[in-house]
Amino acid sequence: MRAPLFRRFAALAVALAAIGTARADDLVVSAASSLTNAFQSIAKGYEAAHPGTHVVLNFASSDTLLRQIVNGAPADVYASADQVAMDRAQSQGAIVPGTRVDFAGNQLVVIVPVGTRTRVAALGDLTDPEFRRITWGDPASVPVGRYTQRVLQDAGLAARLAPRAVLAQNVRQCLDYVERDEVDAGFVYATDAAIAGSKVKVALRLPSPTPITYPIAVVAGSRHAAQAQAFIDYVRSAAGRQQLASYGFLAP
Repeated sequence: MRAPLFRRFAALAVALAAIGTARADDLVVSAASSLTNAFQSIAKGYEAAHPGTHVVLNFASSDTLLRQIVNGAPADVYASADQVAMDRAQSQGAIVPGTRVDFAGNQLVVIVPVGTRTRVAALGDLTDPEFRRITWGDPASVPVGRYTQRVLQDAGLAARLAPRAVLAQNVRQCLDYVERDEVDAGFVYATDAAIAGSKVKVALRLPSPTPITYPIAVVAGSRHAAQAQAFIDYVRSAAGRQQLASYGFLAP
């Protein structure tokens, strides 16, 4: 009993630290790590379009955010990087029925440090001895990890690459590992690779058996349900879609 209880309190503590400066009238948006840059831009646009409002952003892996919400952390909007996390949110009564909608898509890519000379022409090349450490998100708690696991399973490589796996807590941690040359390759979203720019190299772009789509919904119990819905509407507006596209996100 102690371990699950500790994890619940730890998740809540992380959330409270992230939104510790939020005021009672602030709109709190809990969004997947891969949305960081795009939602920072969208929040500014939303505030400009709604004078007097203030958006507080809380970023983490989709599963971590859901645990925070279920454990009582304040949130008004929940944006996930996959349908699995949002399905759990819906089944646990954490979102308002009827408010769930997809708003963006993405692509899975393999990135390598800029100094890597080994060419990666196919996914199977990652089994070469040069690739001793490969990072992807923990499939148990990170959407990019679930997408990666499915791709590796379909390619028959999951068991072969498992001993080389460096599992990350979110997709931005995967990106950091590759940027710092601490691993030989990593699986991230195309949008994260774009943010990194010249700090990493995109070795492969991978078709995903499971479409990479991002759902968003109003959190059940939100004290600002009308504003939360207005934020979702803004994300899906022409202005919101333009900002998402500028960071490389695809249409859902």
